[in-house]
Amino acid sequence: MRTQAQASEGAGHARYTYRLRVSPSACAALEAEWDRCRWIWNECVARSKKAHAEVEMCGPARLDNMLTEARGSNVWLREGSSVPQQQLIRDFGKSRAKALKDIKARVPVRKRAGMPRYKKKRDALPTLNYTQRGFRLKDGRLHLVGGIVVTVVWSRELPKLPTSVRVYRDSLGHWYASFVVATTTEALPATGRDIGIDWGVTETATTTSDAHDLPHAQHGKTAAQRLARYQRMMARRKPKRGQAGSKGYRAAKRQAAKLHKKVARQRQDTGRKWAKRVVRDHDRLAVEDFKPKFLAKSTLARKAADAAIGATKQALIYMARKHGRELYLVHPAHTTMDCAQCGARTKHALPLSERTYTCTVCGAVSPRDKNSAHVMLVRAGLNPAGADRVRAVSPPGRSRREPGIPLL
Repeated sequence: MRTQAQASEGAGHARYTYRLRVSPSACAALEAEWDRCRWIWNECVARSKKAHAEVEMCGPARLDNMLTEARGSNVWLREGSSVPQQQLIRDFGKSRAKALKDIKARVPVRKRAGMPRYKKKRDALPTLNYTQRGFRLKDGRLHLVGGIVVTVVWSRELPKLPTSVRVYRDSLGHWYASFVVATTTEALPATGRDIGIDWGVTETATTTSDAHDLPHAQHGKTAAQRLARYQRMMARRKPKRGQAGSKGYRAAKRQAAKLHKKVARQRQDTGRKWAKRVVRDHDRLAVEDFKPKFLAKSTLARKAADAAIGATKQALIYMARKHGRELYLVHPAHTTMDCAQCGARTKHALPLSERTYTCTVCGAVSPRDKNSAHVMLVRAGLNPAGADRVRAVSPPGRSRREPGIPLL
């Protein structure tokens, strides 16, 4: 299965994910490693709570010492590799530090990163992280420390040797390996074109080029009827609290998870292909720095979630970095109120039902989202131009990029 190189792990790094073919013996060994790591995580949570109650510090050094002591006294822990166990402690330390930072900064509870919680055996899916000393690639197979060997489905070649790998299992029981690889810029031929991109709900992305608009694919809406059927099957077979689900309940749950996975992949594939096309045809991109989180509390929450604006935006940023294109993130404030031709601003915000923008100063009339896309170009200091290479006259005083707009 081919997947996109996912969100950046840091400066100049990306993830390449591949499907794994895992034998029964290797599956049992991976699950045993996860049982040990899960026990260590729960022990860290318990000690962290105790240290917090006693107003003591429970930092990474103490947790490392705890792991050393536990492996020295527990034969069961020593049977597993120390590499994923140490990486789990690092992840726990980062999660706890982020939660404490939000508490000290008085971040509201609804926006605060929660403290690490216990991982239950039935709910937590296996996730194991290995550094360079914990794995190697040989004859197309992934060899993990502890004698675990799995077959990788190489859908494409890795550009370089990976620095780390994450082996995990999804809700369908499929195993994957996610490699972290240092990326290099793959330059594309210059086109001399610029594009402005405005995110929306009627259309996922409206651009200054009609040929590059991204319509709402409605993958979730298409699968809604089948998903509702599986959810009704689960509701009829829901087990009592504390009891294991029946065979029919597990089958319905698997079908629902499989459909969710399919919709997620469809959204990812649509966004990735569109982002590749936009980056290939334009040198500079002015993108609305849109935060779709607030839509979760509106009447457009379901449609906005189905549009997958956040995932599409991340795919666009990744593609621009990969191919060395200039990408400007423009703040979305007042983009629907400004005129792209003269720069005038309306006195009142336009309601969502009004889809045509009419400037009261210069009399320009254009679709609301198209006007916003051109405003992105103006604010980024680029002359508005579509695929037809027609450029508008820049408004006075707005020819250069406004301060505070980041260039990625």
